[in-house]
Amino acid sequence: MQTTDIGNKEEGKVWHRKPTPSNTGIMVTVIRSAAAYQSKTVRFLHVTFDTTGDSFLAGDHHGNIYVLDITRNRFRLVQKTGQACTALAFNLRRTTEFLVALADYSIKCFDKDTKQLVSWMRGHEGAVSSVSVHGSGRYAISTSADTAQLWDLDTFQRKRKLNVRQSVGIQRVFFLPLGNTILSCFNDDSIFAWESDTLFCKYQLPVPDEGPRIHYKAFAVTRDGKILAAGGRSNLLHLWCLDTRQLLRVVQMPPKVRTVRQLEFLPDSFDGGASQTLGVLSQDGVMRFINIQTCKLLFNIGSHDDAITSATVSPNGRHIVTIMDNGSLNIYSVQCLTQDYNKPPPSLVKVVSGGECSALTMKVKSEGVQRPAKNSGRRVKTKVLRPPAVPMTEDKENELPDGLNKKRLVTLLKAFGEYPAKYRMFVWRSLLRLPENHAAFSSLTDKGLHSAYLSIQERYPIKSHKLQRGLQRVLSALAHWAAIFGETDYLPLMAFPFVKLFQNNPLLCFEVVSTTIVNWCQHWFEYFPNPPLNVLSMAENVLAHHDKELLQHLIDCGVTSQLYVWPLLETLFSEVLTRDEWLKLFDNVFSNHPAFLLVSVVSYVTCCRAPLLLCSHKEDFEYFFHHRNNLDVSSVIKETYRLMESTPADIHPRNMLDDFQPLTRGQYPVFNKYPTYIVEYQSQERERIRQQEVDYLRERQAVQELRAKAVQRQAEDEAWYTQQEILQQAEEKRRDILQQEESKLAEQRTRLTAMKRELKVKELQLMDAARRRFLKQQQDQRLTDLHRLDEQIQRKMNTRDQETAAAVQDIQVRQMELEAQRRLFEQQLAKEQVRVTQEVRAEVDTRRHRSEVEETTFQHLLNNDTDRLTSSPSQVLEECLAEAGQLGVDTEWQAEVMRRLDQEDAARDRHYHHLAGLHRETLTKEQQLVNIMEDVEGQRVGEMIEDIYSRDDVEGIYSRSEGHRGRG
Repeated sequence: MQTTDIGNKEEGKVWHRKPTPSNTGIMVTVIRSAAAYQSKTVRFLHVTFDTTGDSFLAGDHHGNIYVLDITRNRFRLVQKTGQACTALAFNLRRTTEFLVALADYSIKCFDKDTKQLVSWMRGHEGAVSSVSVHGSGRYAISTSADTAQLWDLDTFQRKRKLNVRQSVGIQRVFFLPLGNTILSCFNDDSIFAWESDTLFCKYQLPVPDEGPRIHYKAFAVTRDGKILAAGGRSNLLHLWCLDTRQLLRVVQMPPKVRTVRQLEFLPDSFDGGASQTLGVLSQDGVMRFINIQTCKLLFNIGSHDDAITSATVSPNGRHIVTIMDNGSLNIYSVQCLTQDYNKPPPSLVKVVSGGECSALTMKVKSEGVQRPAKNSGRRVKTKVLRPPAVPMTEDKENELPDGLNKKRLVTLLKAFGEYPAKYRMFVWRSLLRLPENHAAFSSLTDKGLHSAYLSIQERYPIKSHKLQRGLQRVLSALAHWAAIFGETDYLPLMAFPFVKLFQNNPLLCFEVVSTTIVNWCQHWFEYFPNPPLNVLSMAENVLAHHDKELLQHLIDCGVTSQLYVWPLLETLFSEVLTRDEWLKLFDNVFSNHPAFLLVSVVSYVTCCRAPLLLCSHKEDFEYFFHHRNNLDVSSVIKETYRLMESTPADIHPRNMLDDFQPLTRGQYPVFNKYPTYIVEYQSQERERIRQQEVDYLRERQAVQELRAKAVQRQAEDEAWYTQQEILQQAEEKRRDILQQEESKLAEQRTRLTAMKRELKVKELQLMDAARRRFLKQQQDQRLTDLHRLDEQIQRKMNTRDQETAAAVQDIQVRQMELEAQRRLFEQQLAKEQVRVTQEVRAEVDTRRHRSEVEETTFQHLLNNDTDRLTSSPSQVLEECLAEAGQLGVDTEWQAEVMRRLDQEDAARDRHYHHLAGLHRETLTKEQQLVNIMEDVEGQRVGEMIEDIYSRDDVEGIYSRSEGHRGRG
């Protein structure tokens, strides 16, 4: 046994080497060690499988949710909730989503692939103990101690809520498989069934009056929803039949069992949902698996030292996952657990010693190997004198499609007992020589579902909708192929194993079933609708030849071949064999003559000789041939081969049945080996009955509607009359009440008048006191206001004086600034005047000095020219005229300079006069300002100063002075 520690890994392998389950059946143990302490493990709390049974969810104490895939050998961390989970559900309509009930009483839906939160459902006020999901995956029921709530998983909204009294708590509420029924179990051992759509109470199981009270704590239902097992604080188990609503039996567990903690049915592939094995987990941590029919203990898991806390069984019945007392997970292989009780019964040969034993051994060996002649001596002679061409023909017959040889396959089959599972479907297809007529099969399926199988789910409920549809499709195709198959009741039982094997290929499934019917079901329908008496007689003759004692015992007990042969044939052994055993048997059936199936029935009966001889009641035989038994199928197959070779030719079924004939290619052969008139008559009768049922239902619906209307009308009339009487009585009562109220009202008016008078006097007194108090308050208020006004006036006067003084100071400062600017301007004007005067004087002196120089030069030239006049008088005259012109120009320039100096003096005088006027105007405005500030009270001095200086006089003065200076 290997152990896997997932630790803090987010994904990995469940096991690192191929598991080899020990005698305990454990494949692998999964633990999770804490991050800080390797010696400390985190406990797993809950486990749940998905609908396929190949993977399951596991939630630990830290809120981590893992998905473990057994077929792929992988585990993966899909969610971290941060808190412990109290329940899990993994069989929703959307297969990637799952539900987690948490410790904060909420339920969350997550997606395992995206790891995203899909929805968050709240509503419980206590811890959620269980979550049950409807077979369709659309609805879920969450149960706590005080309430159960029905949720719609498409909208994640709460549809219904079941509340109970505190004294009667809820034990568990869950959906029944294959239906819309909700089962609710309470602490007082009462069990109710409800319709999930309307929550109408369908029935209540009666509480057993006899015997001690069990105090139900654990419940389990078979996959077909027909058997309910319940247990509690006792070693007794109650098995209820939900169809009849009666207690079937009470099973008493061993004395070691004092309390039943959990119940789980162990499903099987061929039980049709009617599970016979029940697992019972008790207080000692051991889970015991029993057969509910024989009440035999089959096997145990767990022990006192390695106790089991809870267990979950996969829907396909292949694995069991248990949570141990130390918090680890154990994954069990059901096949290894059941191999002991599936072994053949012990040998009936007496054990001897010495030479007697060796003689017996040799005899058995001789009987097992020796192959006597199949027919008379003629056949032996034919075998000896066979011409050379016969082997070639035989080899040709043994040749199969796809290069296979039937003779070699049979040799391989006898050597290993079965074909390899990987190639079984391929070998079957070759042995049966299936034509694969796609067009012909499509023409059958195009006709739709046959009317006989429209409601097959009611007779044969199957949890898998895919399997249900596949079975319905194949049966409808068979019914369209031959009318008798729409009337055959046992056809679904016979076809179901093939549908489950070929559920992904309906064509092969149809052809395998039809080939089986044509070859291995020969002469079955000649006595329809009765069982095939001729075929049953063949089996009975073979049994009479090989075991007369057993046949006589069956006859003495009133058991006919219809009871011990026909149940095995009509179900093709699917009720009495497991899946692997059934496949092993049909490997041999398809590899041999069609008589092999009939002879295998006889060999099954002879191999079960010992238990059959112990049975004496007819009911025991019926149960025996409809349920599994402790029998090794290999011994049945060996016995069949022995009977095939040792049965005389006159009673051998091989001589009464045709050889194997494969289906023809292109079109399927016509199947009419049945009394057509009976089938047609039954078909017509069924159609007539169906039409009558439709008419009856229509008439009953109409009658019910009329009855409902009549009842409604009668109820309305009675309600109207009752209402009128009630109204009349109420009117009379109200009249009496009105008179009493009027008299009371008169008395109250008298008292009210006196009270009003007293209240008026009190009101006047209060008004007078209030008036005086109000006047005094008003007087005090006015005195307070006067004092406040005086303080405000004084404060404003002080503020005004302060502001006036500040404004006067600002005006004085401004006046001083203006005076300084005026003096500065005068100094600048004086400096400018001096500068201009100096320039003019310098220029005049220069002119004067130049004119003196010129005059001296002129005199000098005049003196010199006097001498020249005598020589050139005209030249002298010209020079004199030029000098006279220059003197004229200089005289004009001097006159212009003098004129400009006079203009500058006049402008300066005007400027002085303008400055004096402005000074006077400023003084006048300052006096006006002082007067305005004294006259106007409450105005701010800053605003008046801004108004006075907004005219910008000083800037005008400065700009005009600059203009005068520029012109000068």
